[in-house]
Amino acid sequence: MLASAVVLLPTARPAQAHGTLAMSTPAANATVTEALTTVELYFTEQVAANAYFTVTGPGGGRVDNGWQQGSPRPLDKPVREYLLVDGKFEPKEYSTGFPAVVTLAHLPAAGQYAVSYLSVASDGEPVRGTMSFRYTGRATAAPQGWRPPVDQPDPALVAAAEQHATSGHSGGAAPGGPTASAVPPAPSTAATAASPSAAAPGDDEGGLGWLAWTGGAVLVVAAVGFAAWRRRPVPAARPVGRPAGRAGGRPRGQGAVARSGTGARAGRSKTAGGRQGVTRPAAVPRAVVTAPVGAPVATGAAPTTTGATPTTTGATSVVAEVAPARGSRLGNTGLALLVGGLVVALLAGFGLGRLGSGTRPVDRTAAAPPVTGAAVSAGDGHQHGPGTGAHTHPGDGGAAQAQVTGLSVNAGGYTVQPEARTQPAGVRADYRFRIVGTDGQPATRFAVVHDKQLHLVVVGRDLSGYQHLHPTMAADGTWTVPLTLARPGGYRIYADFSVTAADGSTVPLVLGVDHQVPGAHTPVPLPPAAPQSTAGPFTVTMTGTPTVGVTVPLSFRPDGVEPARLERYLGAYGHLVVVREGDLGYVHVHPEQELVDGTVRFWLTAPSTGRYRAFFDFQVDGKVHTAQYTLDL
Repeated sequence: MLASAVVLLPTARPAQAHGTLAMSTPAANATVTEALTTVELYFTEQVAANAYFTVTGPGGGRVDNGWQQGSPRPLDKPVREYLLVDGKFEPKEYSTGFPAVVTLAHLPAAGQYAVSYLSVASDGEPVRGTMSFRYTGRATAAPQGWRPPVDQPDPALVAAAEQHATSGHSGGAAPGGPTASAVPPAPSTAATAASPSAAAPGDDEGGLGWLAWTGGAVLVVAAVGFAAWRRRPVPAARPVGRPAGRAGGRPRGQGAVARSGTGARAGRSKTAGGRQGVTRPAAVPRAVVTAPVGAPVATGAAPTTTGATPTTTGATSVVAEVAPARGSRLGNTGLALLVGGLVVALLAGFGLGRLGSGTRPVDRTAAAPPVTGAAVSAGDGHQHGPGTGAHTHPGDGGAAQAQVTGLSVNAGGYTVQPEARTQPAGVRADYRFRIVGTDGQPATRFAVVHDKQLHLVVVGRDLSGYQHLHPTMAADGTWTVPLTLARPGGYRIYADFSVTAADGSTVPLVLGVDHQVPGAHTPVPLPPAAPQSTAGPFTVTMTGTPTVGVTVPLSFRPDGVEPARLERYLGAYGHLVVVREGDLGYVHVHPEQELVDGTVRFWLTAPSTGRYRAFFDFQVDGKVHTAQYTLDL
């Protein structure tokens, strides 16, 4: 049974990967003390001729000055990639690295430098990610007349990468290291960033199906329970003996007569001064153990011969009789039937699991039924910083392609249903809504993401009137939050949450619904792009160059605010919501957990060309402020 359980243990399926980053000079997360003039990124195949690279310095500005192909060289450690061939993942090992040599114009300051890249592999898969290193040396001067580049990637490159939005490469890398699709040394440790479509063949190749796993789990539980039942511990001994007599009577003494685990009654014995030995015969052999008064009688100790007289010189002693256990509760025939039944159940589960796996791709984004219960803690489905990688999750627009969300009232099998879709201008009203599953029932079990079960973001169609609210949920699944909209016009309300599905997994979603405030509407023109914004008493400087299809850092620093004064808000030092002009596509980005060179740093992958409005929330002295920026790509 244990062997069967080991056979059934699941192993991680390999992610589809090709042309990945294998190593770099300097290495990811390295500390560099001497000035650099180049950064070398070694891929498992030569990058595309129109590949795109950026290097961002501590101040948020770009310091790269072009790139070129380098000479191949052996990798420090061979890399294994998994390619999808005829519906099967085939491993391929690479021992040669093909470098892209990125030139650095200068190193303006000590701090963290981020290298971002975008290319397309020979099989059409996108290759994108970031790596970082820290420089602690002296600042170097830029070449005379040099200016930071402001170019965007070749549109043909972006289009080619977006054609494979479901590839294993789509999982962006943590800024500290190679891409998530950088291959593992063995299938058991393979990256599992493959998308639903990429992972589907793996479900047929070697996958046992959920019934097989269930059968295996039942088998293991039954085996453990049966073993525990067979090996139930012997109950503690019960004292019934009597010590040596004393003048004037027969005093009650201390002693122990151990009972066996079967519950058989042991005979009594008497010490010196009275009758000695076993008072009556037993149907089964009994072991008599002698011990001084007050000493514990170990039921597992080697017994003396039955009927032996206990020692009485110089000390009071007792006699304890121990009866052995009865025979097994389960005879050989019953045991055989039990084991045979478990094996049959295992084989049936295995067969049904194989039948259920089929050869069809598995759509992991299919609707999940709503469930009820208490909130549980889980990660969210938005773009993240190091530790989780710069990426998004299913239901939140795909992977690092950063496809926008919030364009529809339904996604992933859930729909947002507001009670009202209009309210008067300048009037405080309770906004109520439910998140309903495909069965028409409201979902009530949500994961806690950044300290809240659900985040409600409100933005006007002209990208003004931003609000970040946190409604409360009633037992029937109705969410309520006070909402005031000062100006007439159209608004988009985004419900940003992660619902817990019936199988215990979390489904991160952003659902958007339109809301109207009647009256004459005068649109507010979108301000021009600028690196600074006023938020309350603070001027907040944004540094970085948002880039289409490439994960790049954006850093925010409130001027005049020491890093020690910045407080965590909703579990982080800041939150960034980016909304695209026109269709009001929504991108929610979360920062690195700690400040980077005194700034709040995010890793943003802009989904397309166009104009965006970015809203940066941060907290100082217990008050939340919002800085707003226009991003013109």
